[in-house]
Amino acid sequence: MADQPLVSVIVPIYNAEPFLEQCLESIEAQTCRSLEIICLNDGSTDQSLAIMRRHAAADDRIIVIDKQNQGYGATCNRGLDVARGAWIAIVEPDDWIEPDMYRAMLTFANRLKKPIDIVKTPYWRIINPDTKQQRKINCSYRRRVKPGEQPFAVNMAPHLLRHHPSIWSAIYRASFLEDRHIRFHEIPGAGWADNPFLIDTLCQTDRIAYLDEPFYCYREETEEKSRASALNNTMMPFDRWDDMMDVLERLGIEDATILQEQYQRAFTYYGGTIEHTGERADVLARMEAVMGRMTRPELVLGNPNLSPAQKELFADSLGIEAPARSNAVWARKLVGEAAYTLRNAGLAYTLNMIRKI
Repeated sequence: MADQPLVSVIVPIYNAEPFLEQCLESIEAQTCRSLEIICLNDGSTDQSLAIMRRHAAADDRIIVIDKQNQGYGATCNRGLDVARGAWIAIVEPDDWIEPDMYRAMLTFANRLKKPIDIVKTPYWRIINPDTKQQRKINCSYRRRVKPGEQPFAVNMAPHLLRHHPSIWSAIYRASFLEDRHIRFHEIPGAGWADNPFLIDTLCQTDRIAYLDEPFYCYREETEEKSRASALNNTMMPFDRWDDMMDVLERLGIEDATILQEQYQRAFTYYGGTIEHTGERADVLARMEAVMGRMTRPELVLGNPNLSPAQKELFADSLGIEAPARSNAVWARKLVGEAAYTLRNAGLAYTLNMIRKI
């Protein structure tokens, strides 16, 4: 279609009034002008809808859909239903994007000799947002994704499965999502619906392109908000991990690299949870249920990125012998990780992370 936009940008919005102006202005300012901007009001009770409508009146690329509250997943699916673009993008309403994001990603994809289903990039972490201490640092996989060739399958770039799902630092070919019947899980609230979407997309194609240049500015939660979320929704990370395993099993994924990254994510979620809740019996019981789904123990016990304590937890749960503890090997691993963080995120952030260990 001659009037088909290149990119449909889906913006799921719920009570985002303090940040929405910045978000929409950053999308409107894209150097790739062939956009449709789908603003979905998910039953907001603040002035978000009024802000959307004001922007739509000034920019005819903006479509406003006002709907009852259904949560992030259902709202993104409504956006997919109406999107007309050749590519799909997602921007969360408390974040913003740099002006050249979509033009750079599309230009990169067009340079490659094979058709691309997903263009992935790193992102900027905005830490201590909206304070005098606000800083912009690299995400945890920048300069680490080195697949050897472009395009590639995700088992050639395991860091894309190891860190924050960051599904919004990518664009997806609309026909790819349609052909694979990829949709969001319709989970109440925010619900971490990005977790299963990550697996559904990255594990269903060998046509991923990676441009190691960040454009997306992700406003990170404060420590206080993270703690409140962990206390109010303690089991949610494990629920989403189970959803991710369900997707892998449905797709028949048996690749060792992919499964090892998925197993490792469970330990990341467990560590993040007990940091805020303490080592509660119900959390440990849920983690034991999760570990029971790890049917290839060698991918845990032989994983150099898991600590001796994590491997011992796993072995105790399964009633098997843990590998001999090598604190020196693990110490070298931590030193290497600290060196990467120093180069990637700077001295102040690295020292702060070390203090938390």
